[in-house]
Amino acid sequence: MADIPVTAASVGPVYPNSHTTVLRNYTALVDITAGQSVYGDPTTGNVGLCDANAAGNEQFLGIAMHTKKAGETVQVLEQGEVYGFTLAGNYFALIYQSDTAGSLADAASDTKTVVVGKIKPINDGATQTKVLHVQTWRTNNW
Repeated sequence: MADIPVTAASVGPVYPNSHTTVLRNYTALVDITAGQSVYGDPTTGNVGLCDANAAGNEQFLGIAMHTKKAGETVQVLEQGEVYGFTLAGNYFALIYQSDTAGSLADAASDTKTVVVGKIKPINDGATQTKVLHVQTWRTNNW
């Protein structure tokens, strides 16, 4: 399992005004960098860094759109496509939560399999740019 590189300065929704894009604001439980995966803390209602091998922190909620300090409001992409990730896998390959807090991976964790989305192409001609399609599985509970 290799963590997927992300360029925080390039993170942003591909289709910010689409009815299929879901962006929500939350309070950061910890310092969060744009592009990191977050989970929803059930006690505080805030968001922290998602981690596939940390009990309670594996409940993937979405991807942070901005870098924020603990206590600040952070926008989270819960559903839709996002720029900023270096996606080397095949189109339509699944993307997983990593054992590294806040990171995504190209293969499932040995601890817990948490699917966060898949690689999709943008129909931009011959380039077929790869972006991450985030899909929050709101009914999963690990």
